[in-house]
Amino acid sequence: MSLSAGKLWGMRRMADGAGRFKMTAVDQRPPIKNPIAKARGTSEAPYEDVARFKRLLVETLQGESTAMLLDPHYAYPGAIDIMDPRKGLILTLEDSVFREEPGGRLSSEIDNWSVEKIKRAGGDAVKVLAWYRPDADADICRAQQDFTKRIGEACARYDIPFLFELLVYPLASDAEQTRDYVEMRTKRADHVLQSVEEFAKPDYGVDVFKLESPVAAGDLDGDEKQIQSLFDEMGRLAGRPWVMLSAGAGKPEFKTILKHAYAAGASGYLAGRAIWLEAFKAFPDWTAIEQGLRGEAVDYMQEINRLTDGAATPWQEHPLHRAQKTVEPADAGFRAAYAGFGNG
Repeated sequence: MSLSAGKLWGMRRMADGAGRFKMTAVDQRPPIKNPIAKARGTSEAPYEDVARFKRLLVETLQGESTAMLLDPHYAYPGAIDIMDPRKGLILTLEDSVFREEPGGRLSSEIDNWSVEKIKRAGGDAVKVLAWYRPDADADICRAQQDFTKRIGEACARYDIPFLFELLVYPLASDAEQTRDYVEMRTKRADHVLQSVEEFAKPDYGVDVFKLESPVAAGDLDGDEKQIQSLFDEMGRLAGRPWVMLSAGAGKPEFKTILKHAYAAGASGYLAGRAIWLEAFKAFPDWTAIEQGLRGEAVDYMQEINRLTDGAATPWQEHPLHRAQKTVEPADAGFRAAYAGFGNG
């Protein structure tokens, strides 16, 4: 597989020089807004508090990151001025408010926001989270598939990498019910694997998967060989570079997840709460939050970065890219537009 020039550049911008991803998520909205609103005793989190926390995350954690994932409402306007230009910039496209239907969840883009605008804003990649259950109603599954295909097509049109995140969620018939952005404790591995298998199809145009563990964090102390086989299968099904998300897992659990993922061929991580949640619990004590971020959070990132350096598979060494490392030749329109560039 060859990559277009824009997608290749974006992939390189997200990774370190060896091709490993150490990316920090600062795009969370409900997981940050809800605790702030509760602490303030307000129905909505004050904008200034959310933006301030996200700015602090960028300021303190970007040094250990190869790329930062920002949202367009708080993190981008609140921290782009201090963003290190040597770091990759990923911008999220999906709205954090999803629609719950009797047969499942429906995702949508943020209003007045698009792949084109992400490209114009200087983004190196587009990130999209889609809730998905392969056993949801057929029309729900089809809508989520169409949603993803549209974004994949737009990313191809604007020549920017498509970083796609999948999360399973509870249906109305499940005993466990939550609308939070957390891992389902009762999730089934086959639901995770079937979801990856579906969206690995070329129709969706996914360049990098951001995946959850096929095994709930609380079950990681089970049969290690069986757990590893599930991660191995997930890597096989992904068929392209993939990274792990933390979904609110604790630090020890996420490190265990990374060990299994790297043994299965993952190329790094894109995580948030596993890194910064402990420090955030001190809100509204800004001094304590900053101390926690500069201390424990940075120490943890250095720890998992050492693990990543030693065990993750460089994205360009993935089987999908080994066979063909050249960049797609520019099309005729590109050549015509840039004919003579630099000669006048």
